[in-house]
Amino acid sequence: MTSLTSCGLVVAVAVSLCAGAVAHASSITAHLASATATSQKGKERATPAVIWLKPLTGSVAEAPTTKFSMLQKDKTFAPHLLVIPAGSTVVFPNADPFFHNVFSLFDGKRFDLGLYEAGSARSIVFSREGVSYIFCNIHPDMSSVVLALTTPHYSVADANGQFRIAAVPEGDYELHVWVEGRHDDALKHLTRRVHVNAGPTDLGEIQPGPRDTPATHLNKFGRPYETDGKPSY
Repeated sequence: MTSLTSCGLVVAVAVSLCAGAVAHASSITAHLASATATSQKGKERATPAVIWLKPLTGSVAEAPTTKFSMLQKDKTFAPHLLVIPAGSTVVFPNADPFFHNVFSLFDGKRFDLGLYEAGSARSIVFSREGVSYIFCNIHPDMSSVVLALTTPHYSVADANGQFRIAAVPEGDYELHVWVEGRHDDALKHLTRRVHVNAGPTDLGEIQPGPRDTPATHLNKFGRPYETDGKPSY
C-alpha cells in the first residue's frame, strides 16, 4: 500500500492485479469542472473530489485493511479528506491542548467517540462502504470527510481538478463521483456505466453542478451549537 499526499488530501492507493489483467489494463483520466472552492478562511483551494470504478462483472481484489490517522490540531482535522479501504481503522489523535469529541451521524458510519483529552486518541472501524462527514461536538468549525471504498480503482482530484486511475483492467464498470459541497442526490445523477478498453481511457469532464448553500450542521444531539463563542473545553 502506498500513501500519497497532495494539497492536504491523503489517498490510500491499493491495487492488486494479476499479471494477465495488467497486460490488458487501462489508464483512466477525467477532469472536474469548477475545480476550486473557497475555504472557511476565505482562501481559494482545490475542491475535494473523488471518482471510483466498481466492476459490473467478475470480482476485484480487495485492498488490505490497515490503520489510518486523522489528526486534530489547531481545531482542524488533518487531512480534511481521507480515502480508505472499507474495513479499515481510523485513529483520531488529539494534539490540541484541550478536549475534543469526534462524531458522525451520517450514513457512511454513525459513531460518537465521546469527550477525550489532549495527548490521547480514539479510533473507529469504518466497516462498510460510504461517505462519513466528521465533526467535533465542541468546535463547530471542525469538519472532515472519510470515504470508505470496496474498490481499489479510484482517484482524488489534484489541484487542477484532474483525476488519474492507473492499471484498471478491461471491462464494464459503474462510475461514482463524490464532490464536497454537492448534495448526495445530485451526485447520484453522475453515476453511469463506463466501458474500459486496453490503453488510455478519457472519461471527459465531470460537471457536479453548483454548490449547495452551506448549511450549519447540528451537534451530536441534533441541536445548534452554543453561540457565546466560549466553549466549555
